[in-house]
Amino acid sequence: MFIKPQCCWEESKGSGLHQWIKQKEKPHPSDVDVIVYGSLLSYTNDITKTAQYPNAFRRAWPNFQSYNLDEQINLRALSVVDIGDVAIHPTDKMLSHSAVEAAAENLCVTYPKSFTCLIGGDHWMTACSLRGIKNAHPQERIGIIQLDTHLDVHNSEEAGLGNKSPMHQLVEAGIVEGKHIYNLGLHGFFNSPEMIHYAREQGVHMITLKQMRRDGLQLTVREILRQLMYEVDRIYVSVDLDVLDNPFVPDVSAAAPGGLTAYELFDILKLIGENEGVRHLDFVCADSKDDELHQTTVKTGITAFLNWLTGIQLDNHQRIQKK
Repeated sequence: MFIKPQCCWEESKGSGLHQWIKQKEKPHPSDVDVIVYGSLLSYTNDITKTAQYPNAFRRAWPNFQSYNLDEQINLRALSVVDIGDVAIHPTDKMLSHSAVEAAAENLCVTYPKSFTCLIGGDHWMTACSLRGIKNAHPQERIGIIQLDTHLDVHNSEEAGLGNKSPMHQLVEAGIVEGKHIYNLGLHGFFNSPEMIHYAREQGVHMITLKQMRRDGLQLTVREILRQLMYEVDRIYVSVDLDVLDNPFVPDVSAAAPGGLTAYELFDILKLIGENEGVRHLDFVCADSKDDELHQTTVKTGITAFLNWLTGIQLDNHQRIQKK
């Protein structure tokens, strides 16, 4: 189900990410707060290529420390385990999708108290992952916070099973209700009238970046989390890195002028981490047409991930203090 990642670090003492995040195939459930896993499936550019981001993500760990200077906390209090990459099929797209679905289901069943973070891969990974989570929890209602420039609600029968259609597939399959999807960060001229009409018909909440900045990003995110916590049993957050402005993610071809700043994304993910109802997170669509990802893209994604962990740690600290 999972294979050893290409980038592995030897166990050693220290506060670097490569020393703190443990790489284990089958950790004991009681020893894991957060599970990181990768999906190398990406048909964004070339069917013969695997996703670059999971390995680039791991290779950059030595550049980061576990201490968050802004919040004055050490993230080493969290047990974070990299369980490896989903074993995908080199050419069969459907088998690979099923593999990601089965992996997400297995993690939910085996590690019911752990948070999960999927590093992709293209945005179809979100649909695969959510199908697996729904298999593990068929009676639960799932909410989605989608940070994205695009709605991704193309008809999957017409657009295929790829970046443009994961939300359409999830809604049509009854895995998630449209009214439980909040799409944040929409901006510019990248969504057709047909997609907007479909999203409105399904009750998808479309919050533009202009609205978020006008009303206040933190206030907007807090209100969405409050509403979803009232309506659903668990929340899944999908971060399509094209939601960011071009300079922060130079490899992401779909990123456009006027997107979120990296600082805004960091603040949003810290807030999201502070809410224990958010059980799952993914980062998708970082692949480049070149052979190697730019370090700006990689480091932006890792810093976003660490801000999510910061929120989790802050929430843990607050709950301990209340006791």
